[in-house]
Amino acid sequence: MNADLHCHSCVSDGTLTPQALAQRAKERGVELWALTDHDEVGGQRGAAEAAAALGLPWLSGVEISVSFCNQTVHIVGLGFDADDATLAQGLAATRGGRRERALEMAQSLAKAGIPGAFEGALKYVGNPELISRTHFARHLVETGVCADTSEVFRRFLTEGKPGFVPHRWASLRDAVRWIGDAGGLAVIAHPARYRFTANEEHALFTEFIAHGGRGVEVVTGSHSAAEAVRYAEAALEYGLAASRGSDFHSPDESHTDLGALPELPGRLTPVWELLAGRIQPAH
Repeated sequence: MNADLHCHSCVSDGTLTPQALAQRAKERGVELWALTDHDEVGGQRGAAEAAAALGLPWLSGVEISVSFCNQTVHIVGLGFDADDATLAQGLAATRGGRRERALEMAQSLAKAGIPGAFEGALKYVGNPELISRTHFARHLVETGVCADTSEVFRRFLTEGKPGFVPHRWASLRDAVRWIGDAGGLAVIAHPARYRFTANEEHALFTEFIAHGGRGVEVVTGSHSAAEAVRYAEAALEYGLAASRGSDFHSPDESHTDLGALPELPGRLTPVWELLAGRIQPAH
């Protein structure tokens, strides 16, 4: 199935509306779609309505920021009740502190000779509660400091560079349980992106499973073919279902478009088989 279960709208750090994303997914042959904005479910109703109007099967989605072994890890939730009160409270708490972090990032950039970055980043923010490094990156590209957002992250917004400010997010336990208690399935997003040792990665997987996590992204926009094979083997080793998502943010920035991913490797259990009863059917 051409499922795309990881992408972002302007409700978090994407550039398109949920409705425009649904249209793009449909046009590009996506057969099952989920919008997974960062720490926010405010776009879910619009996504669901647009998908229904297009006859596009849909799952609710979110991407929760988690602190684990002094790194930020992302946990995708799929097929949950988007109106669940405990999940909503947890996401609101996770979003808290982003503005303060953004102000610290701007101060650090100012010391590096780039003034006004906070105000510049705000121009790209659809939801001020979710100001992020991506919004700063777009401002630095617009003002000619860097040629593209990849250069911004290399030079400024990663650990040890001007503009980087760490943030304490949700715990892995809380994120997985919020999703599960809301009726959904938790997935480790793009595991190859994390700079874990083998022991740390094993700890992530085993603790994730212990808290009720059931899936891992195998095919995603930031995984190479070799990494997809590696995490297909990890899915089998740990008994996890496999997910698939482009992590699409913008037509101008994303390396992988909606619907353009390779297929999941064989022998895996796709997450959508475990979520069949949660899929909004096409109308």
